[in-house]
Amino acid sequence: MSLLRPNIAAMQGYIPGFQPEDVASWIKLNTNENPYPPSPKVREAILAELGNNGASLRTYPSASSQKLREAAAELYGFDPSWIIMANGSDEVLNNLIRACAAEGEEVGYVYPSYSYYSTLAEIQGAIVCTYGLTDDFRIEAFPEQFQGKIFFLTTPNAPLGFAFPLSYIEEIARNCEGLLVIDEAYADFADANALELVRKYDNVVVTRTLSKSYALAGMRLGLAIARPEIIAALDKIRDHYNLDRLAQAACIASLRDQEYFRESCRRICETRQWFSNGLRAIGYSVIPSQANFIFATPPDRNGKRVYDSLYSRKILVRYFSDPLLSPGLRISMGTRAEMERTLAALTEIG
Repeated sequence: MSLLRPNIAAMQGYIPGFQPEDVASWIKLNTNENPYPPSPKVREAILAELGNNGASLRTYPSASSQKLREAAAELYGFDPSWIIMANGSDEVLNNLIRACAAEGEEVGYVYPSYSYYSTLAEIQGAIVCTYGLTDDFRIEAFPEQFQGKIFFLTTPNAPLGFAFPLSYIEEIARNCEGLLVIDEAYADFADANALELVRKYDNVVVTRTLSKSYALAGMRLGLAIARPEIIAALDKIRDHYNLDRLAQAACIASLRDQEYFRESCRRICETRQWFSNGLRAIGYSVIPSQANFIFATPPDRNGKRVYDSLYSRKILVRYFSDPLLSPGLRISMGTRAEMERTLAALTEIG
């Protein structure tokens, strides 16, 4: 007799991007990390928290992360009761499924997008339903009324980088009977976001992460913005001490240093435009991106060949073996110097 639930025994786990042990010897452009350090105020806040020989670490952190909620509320223009903080936005995505989709109920998402949605749904025993994309980046054959419990919409899309227009997202919100979860992990690099739809529709949730634009991937910080009744439900099922003291200190300091944040995003977007133009000049097709990465396809549509050639030069990008994505590569934006070296390597590889 198996000790495991059948769906857990049968499922494939999510495989995150490769993290080399000797990371300093690579140009690492495979997991959409920020190439710049976090705000200097983050270090100051962590050192302050560790003052008095780190005595504060012997006691539990704030269970509610209330000060973080207040900082995010002030930044985004919501009451704190509309915000929940999380151990990365992945925790929120997981708890939204746990709160809303019972075993056998439907969870939908766009394919291709963040494949972790499928893993989380399978853990819950929910049914996964995916919808493809048309050539003009709209959802193919989306029903007039999606009757599933949750629909995840990643915008800007990962791994492709394009963003759905706000008017189109609003149309999707009206067509969902259950929750529309707008995953805005990359929205800080985009021209627009969907926060206004949270106020307008009671079934809309927006999730954010501090991993990308705030350069805090190592601290695991995320949040969700939704109606207070949804936030209250998420509060019931999250780990009661889901954010440690150092993460909480880092989050507040980072959110409050908007000048540093804006400059970091500006540099990344500027590099993204420069690198995209450079790739097109050597014959690559590049999807216009609103994220901190681009999806580019070489002239021979052989992404694996280019990936292997870059790997041999210790330049790490993301290759997907899925037939839909295998012709191209997802390339995160590094520093300008890193991208110059990468473009030179790609020109040499041909």
